[in-house]
Amino acid sequence: MSVTTGWFESAATFKKHTREKLLFILLCEFDLTFTVVAVSMGFTEVNPFMRFLICVPVLLIFVKLVLPVIIAWLIPGRLLIPSMVILALVTIWNVKEIALFFFQH
Repeated sequence: MSVTTGWFESAATFKKHTREKLLFILLCEFDLTFTVVAVSMGFTEVNPFMRFLICVPVLLIFVKLVLPVIIAWLIPGRLLIPSMVILALVTIWNVKEIALFFFQH
């Protein structure tokens, strides 16, 4: 029976559920990319927190690039699955809205 030496050592690992953790990070980056593209095309960000972050690029980079990596590093992969489903739905919605915009113009 092996005992881990500490919480950080057991939690901060990509050895288990690496695929889920990388997918979580990629979905966060897709969400960021499509949000920035949509806003630059003239769409309005519905989420007031994201609307604020878009005005402060340093915070946007931290929240949408750095924070997802930290979360994926610390949280077990299986616990990321609900948020990955939500992020996938948001990304699909963003792609749909951008595609509809292009088809209408």
